[in-house]
Order: sequence, then C-alpha cells, then structure tokens
Amino acid sequence: MNITVNGAVVAAGRAFPGTGAWTSWNTATVTADLRAGANTVRATATTANGGPNVDSLATDAGGPPPAGRTPVEINGQLKVCGTKLCNQYGKPIQLRGMSTHGLQWYNQCVTTGSLNALATDWNADVLRISMYIQEGGYETDPRRFTDMVHSIIEQATARGMYAIVDWHMLTPGDPHHNLARAKTFFTEIAQRHGNKNNLLYEIANEPSGVSWSRIKSYAEQLIPVIRQNDPDTPVLVGTRAWSSLGVSEGASEAEIVNSPVNASNIMYTFHFYAASHDSEYLDTLSRAADKLPMFVTEFGTQTASGDGGNNFTRSQQYIDLMASKKISWVNWNYSDDSRSGAVFKDGTCNSNGPWTGTGPLKPAGVWVRDRIRSADNFPTG
Repeated sequence: MNITVNGAVVAAGRAFPGTGAWTSWNTATVTADLRAGANTVRATATTANGGPNVDSLATDAGGPPPAGRTPVEINGQLKVCGTKLCNQYGKPIQLRGMSTHGLQWYNQCVTTGSLNALATDWNADVLRISMYIQEGGYETDPRRFTDMVHSIIEQATARGMYAIVDWHMLTPGDPHHNLARAKTFFTEIAQRHGNKNNLLYEIANEPSGVSWSRIKSYAEQLIPVIRQNDPDTPVLVGTRAWSSLGVSEGASEAEIVNSPVNASNIMYTFHFYAASHDSEYLDTLSRAADKLPMFVTEFGTQTASGDGGNNFTRSQQYIDLMASKKISWVNWNYSDDSRSGAVFKDGTCNSNGPWTGTGPLKPAGVWVRDRIRSADNFPTG
C-alpha cells in the first residue's frame, strides 16, 4: 500500500506480507511527521487484490513541533530555490489554501468571520486575493480596488497566512493590454507591503490567445518595476492558454523551458479543472515541475466553467502529484456563488455565516477543506 500523511507520501509500495491465518497479526511501522491537531492518514492499495486487513492504527509522538504557530511564523520569507518554493530555512514546502472570488462581486465573503474560519478552522496557509481588472473590477475604480487589496493583505497578515496578490486579467487575454495599470498597481502594493514576509505577486492570471514570447515580454517589463520596491517577494508568472502551460492551445511546457523569463525568484502558474482537464494536463504538470518552479494558483474539482459535477477521483490524482512534488496550490473559490465550485452554500455570505465546520459547505467545499486541513509539516531543520 501507499501510505500518505497529510497528503505527502511517507511510504510508497509498502509491503504487508501475509501472516498465514486470520488469527495471526503483524505490526508494521512507518515513520512520519505529524502536526499538532488533526492529521489525515491515507492507505491506498497498489495491487489488483487490494490491501491487507488493517486492524488498528496507533501513533507514538516523537520530537517537538516546529517553532511558531502560524504558517508565516514557521516559514518566514519564502524564496524560490531550484524548482521548489522554500522557506526561511531553505527547505521546500507546499502551501495550501483558497482563492477569493472576484472582489467586485463577492467582497461580502471576505469578512472577519470568514477569514478567521479560513485560518483556524480550515488551517489554510495561503489566501489568494483575486482582483479582476476588467468585468467591473480594477479599471472601473483603481483607488477603491487597490484599497480593498491593501485591507485584505493586512487581514491575512494578522492571521499568519500568506497572501497572493492576484492581478486577475482574463479578457482581453493579452497581458500587455493592462501593463500600464499593472505597473501602477504593483508599484503601490510593493511600496506599502514590500517589507512584509508573507506575500506572493501573481502578475497575470490567465493569458490567452497570445504567444509565450508575448507573455514573457510582459513579465520582463513588469518584474523590474516590482523589484525597485520589493527585491524579495516571489513573483508568479501566468502561462499560455489560461495558465495551462500552453496545453489548451496545443503547446506544452517546452516553450518555457527553452525560453524562461529573465528574472530570478519567480515561479510559473498552472490552472486545472479536474472534470475537464484529464491526463494530458496532469502529465504536463508533472513533467514541468521537474524542470520549472510551478505553483497551482487556481484549480477546481469541476469543469473549466467552475460548475458542473465534481470529479474527485481525478482531483485526488492532482492532489497526490502536487504533494509528491511539493507544488503549492490554491482552490477556486471561497464564496457562495451559485456554481458548484464555490465552497459555500447559496446565501452564506449575505447571512454572514456560519463559516466553520462542514454545515455551510457544498460537496466541493467539504472535499477541499479536508485537504487544506492536512497541511504540510513545514521542515525547519
């Protein structure tokens, strides 16, 4: 069986030899890091005949937990090391969390109560602040939306969560259309928050209909503007074809491998929706993660529309892959939108909760909350 603890494989293909009789039992020991509170242990058969008959599971506490209580207290300033996201100790980590929906529509879902629940009930490491540029977003009132992002950054910081500042460009798909706006916005964000150790900048949500070279040139013009005020925060660069590494437009990760962005401390983003994006997408992410620093800043268990039936089987395949390769991820989305991909039932946000537990959640919310709560162990030594 494969044994995973909190989504990370701790024993692959572990053998459980037969004992010869129903009345005979053996004990198998696996060493793994556990965190304070709830842990999820998963045993998955790897043979056609299934796994052994498991009678009980016992745990024996080992050393002390890492210093600090929140993800940011433990990990501090993040940086890209090789193909991984690493903490202040230089150790690869995996962040797990949620994305807001568009702030122009669902800012009532981002409240003191909902953020408390995300931090302490869901045990999330990271909040993605999704600020649309068009569709009634930033371009309609830059001051209002910039101030809204400022406020949510401060709220995430107060709760010890990392915050992804998501420049949610979607239509038009050419990021150059919003380059001047992006320079203005990220300059102010970096000036005000550049001394914080809990940020990541996502500079182009989902480019589409343009070449990789066009996206690359956008990044190479914007990143230096950010670096003038914030030399340390990792930057997340969107990829071709709705951040599919080009797969949705017939390309692959090879174009980025062959022509990476000329900047340091950056990662590339990948988005998937499990009911639409099958093994071709999964295999592409797996290959890319061996060559490029990858961060899944958006995914859903439904179709690419964020709606429809949930494919939890395919979703778990992605979760297992991301755990095995330390790919951080953020789920779409932390709202009560009518679509199946919004985690809360209709009316939850307008009623100001309840926010905790599984009662207010749709099936996708129950599923992803369980996987966020089983966080990375955050190595420190």
